[in-house]
Amino acid sequence: MTILIDQPDFGIEAGFNKADYVEKEGVLNGGFMMPHANSFGHTFRDYHVESERQQGVENFYRTNHINQTYDFVKRMREEYGNLDKVEMSIWECCELLNDVVDESDPDLDEPQIEHLLQTAEAIRKDYPDEDWLHLTGLIHDLGKVLLHPSFGGLPQWAVVGDTYPVGCAFDKSIVHHKYFEENPDYHNPAYNTKYGVYSEGCGLNNVMMSWGHDDYMYLVAKENNTTLPSAALFIIRYHSFYALHRSGSYKQLMNGEDVENLKWLEIFNKYDLYSKSKVRIDVEKVKPYYLSLIEKLYVLLVYVEGLHHQAEPSVAADAPRFNLHPPKWQLLDMDYWILVASGIHLVAP
Repeated sequence: MTILIDQPDFGIEAGFNKADYVEKEGVLNGGFMMPHANSFGHTFRDYHVESERQQGVENFYRTNHINQTYDFVKRMREEYGNLDKVEMSIWECCELLNDVVDESDPDLDEPQIEHLLQTAEAIRKDYPDEDWLHLTGLIHDLGKVLLHPSFGGLPQWAVVGDTYPVGCAFDKSIVHHKYFEENPDYHNPAYNTKYGVYSEGCGLNNVMMSWGHDDYMYLVAKENNTTLPSAALFIIRYHSFYALHRSGSYKQLMNGEDVENLKWLEIFNKYDLYSKSKVRIDVEKVKPYYLSLIEKLYVLLVYVEGLHHQAEPSVAADAPRFNLHPPKWQLLDMDYWILVASGIHLVAP
């Protein structure tokens, strides 16, 4: 039996012009309006204003900049790249963020699920037909579940905050750059030059970034065979890389694909940053829409010869889910069409 599903169309292959997005970014009439101040009455990403929260933010970055070394990132990618911590649905993951507040964020002190929905709904206003971008807004920060005890309860400095390359010089455009002077890599000649262990135009995919929620969620999406386009994965992985998309640093490491995807990230950033507010989203009202996107866009039809995935008994077959560990396969005597729905493989002979 062959299971047929409709796949969403992405990119130029589907007749979509990326330039349309660039032009539309400035469209505010009837859509998302960028506020002039954050929820505390200050300008966005102001790391110098005097406040109790700002002092906490600066302390966060000091710890982050001292500890995010090349060797530390390698260890974390090896440990968490196995995706063997927990298995849960995307929406369950969103709800888990009700218990998480980002201590590095100078603009918001609300639970992270509020930020996810604010971002997604702001994008939805301006781009009602681009559902893949809505879903990207919803899931882009899900990696912050690393803060939760269920995922090991990593410290804030190892999960949130601006990201940056390790293995080469720390650019001065990075927030609170002065604290890198206490980082061992800052004084290591192998890592403190313009290119470090990399080469010009090597591509960001070959660059190790400081460890955190961006890289973790990217690994989860990639290893679970998401049908989101490469631009969405780029957004997920580099949306906290402000030294690149706000300051233009590290472009010497980019390749042609990075240049194209950066255009999408620059558009996304407006919604990620400026949608933060004290205005709450009606979760129950928008939940059905996002559940439908999860089911649609986290689905991939693949043909595998002689392989059959045995779903875990604890997993509901009717709930789109994603695995945080690699799938387990069992060899069978016949061929199967396998519907991969967010990591759960529904099989029909």
